[in-house]
Amino acid sequence: MSERGYDAIVVGAGAAGLMAAITAGRRGLRVLVVDHANKVGKKILMSGGGRCNFTNTGTTPANYLSANPHFCKSALARYTPWQFIELVERHGIKYHEKELGQLFCDESSKQVVAMLLHECAAAGVEVRTQCAIERVEHMDDGRFRLHTAQGRLVAPALVVASGGLSIPSMGASGFGYALAKQSGHAVLPTRAGLVPLTLTGKHAERLQELAGVSLPIEARCNDASFRNFMLVTHRGISGPSILQISSYWQPGDDLRLDLLPGQDANTLLLQWQATRRDAELKTLLGEVLPKRFAQRLCEHWIASKPLRQYNAPELRGIAELLSSWPLVASGTEGYRTAEVTLGGVDTDGLSSSTMMSKRVPGLYFIGEVVDVTGWLGGYNFQWAWASGHAAGTALAA
Repeated sequence: MSERGYDAIVVGAGAAGLMAAITAGRRGLRVLVVDHANKVGKKILMSGGGRCNFTNTGTTPANYLSANPHFCKSALARYTPWQFIELVERHGIKYHEKELGQLFCDESSKQVVAMLLHECAAAGVEVRTQCAIERVEHMDDGRFRLHTAQGRLVAPALVVASGGLSIPSMGASGFGYALAKQSGHAVLPTRAGLVPLTLTGKHAERLQELAGVSLPIEARCNDASFRNFMLVTHRGISGPSILQISSYWQPGDDLRLDLLPGQDANTLLLQWQATRRDAELKTLLGEVLPKRFAQRLCEHWIASKPLRQYNAPELRGIAELLSSWPLVASGTEGYRTAEVTLGGVDTDGLSSSTMMSKRVPGLYFIGEVVDVTGWLGGYNFQWAWASGHAAGTALAA
């Protein structure tokens, strides 16, 4: 059976893999990208509601979770959001800032995929889809041989950009983790991140009918807090603040929601008691919270009566509940709807400047397969571009 030889093979035609290939290809290497899916960049295409939140201008290492929080610093410093923005602008892609530094395409995420494929073509990078890998051999001469559905492929360098386990319906698999273990790397436990939380029992019964109700909150768990919207769903809670906090939450952890973020609930209640003594609490709460939500709160958590009937300790108790409402989540919706996978290839086994394995020369791990996970809002794409650029630069060094 014939073998095709390359300078480097990249497994995974997503954001990180394509960036690594482009970077190495521009520097004169013969690069092949293989992917088992039928088209490239599936996660790019679906991201940001089809508009691709391709980076965040406020990216810092503090926006990432990892067992080693320092690992991401080198790659992020050497490929910044501004470098990717420059590429986007060069291709004439119009974009806008939505909030908090999040940049989205004005038109479609297809433009980002088209841009990356155009850059691949310009750099002489070959991209093959529907090319499933049956096994990987590390040969005595140090090269890697891939047995694939499209024949045998050989290269002295192999870049693993196969992503995590999130959204299996789009082809996510544990390929990268299996290969890492086969190569002697530790793989840290994985779990779904940036994912809706589910409710069962009392909380589910009380909130189920409110599906579709959205309100600004601050979610707090394990010293992390995020202020944004929460959406009540048929299965539990979602929305940006909940997706963010889900990466810090695990079953059994204490989750608290401030239902009046930015306001002092006690001051507000005292003010109402002074100026609107005869009004019922649920009526007044319905002015600062969605009406249905306020009513449900007063049916199950707070006894509603006219403001003049509360004493100071009772008002303090209500203020405490409004600013630190305990919500007992039972779990998450899992990888099915998770935007990212937490955990992955242990960074202790990788060089932070090149992303190369410390155990197997020529083997690289980049993007989501590595134990570096960003917040919601373009940070995971920026890690993909930066880690891909680091590996691509190292390949050609």
